[in-house]
Amino acid sequence: MIKISVDSQVSFSRSLVYATYRDKLMELGPYLPNVRSLQLKSRQEADQQVRLVLEWHGGGDIPSAARSLLSEELFTWTEYDVWDNNKFTVDWRIETHAYREAVFLAGKNRFLDQGDRTLVESRAELRIDLSAMHGVPPFLRSQLVHLVEELLAKKIEPNLVQMGQSVQKYLEQTQKIR
Repeated sequence: MIKISVDSQVSFSRSLVYATYRDKLMELGPYLPNVRSLQLKSRQEADQQVRLVLEWHGGGDIPSAARSLLSEELFTWTEYDVWDNNKFTVDWRIETHAYREAVFLAGKNRFLDQGDRTLVESRAELRIDLSAMHGVPPFLRSQLVHLVEELLAKKIEPNLVQMGQSVQKYLEQTQKIR
């Protein structure tokens, strides 16, 4: 298991940053170069909570020639979010489309008020269970688990940082227009 911890500073108010993360993801596409597309599958609002299901298609940072040789499932995942509007938090879980049984990734983001800035704390846990993957010999599993977890964590951490940077750029541009 690997713990992921990323903090992002966004120089706008907490309510605006929180609402942008929650409600404007579709508009953030141009600011996320390794995301090819994002689809909102469902949105439910009740009792100061917003539940979202999003389907992400990544691999935008991989050359199309290389991507065409790989399964689309490797670059697709579904995200399940529960936004708590009272606490300014989101609990999220990712379900990969490839190796679904082998990958567990879940976390929580907290949006902390720092006056004219917002600190977005992203904390997550990544676990790989290679016993769920057929064809991996048992004697290799423990060695591979650590390697795969580290490789995935090295992809996830920059994506969390990039999300904060993307929200910053998006808000800089959209707030100037108003």
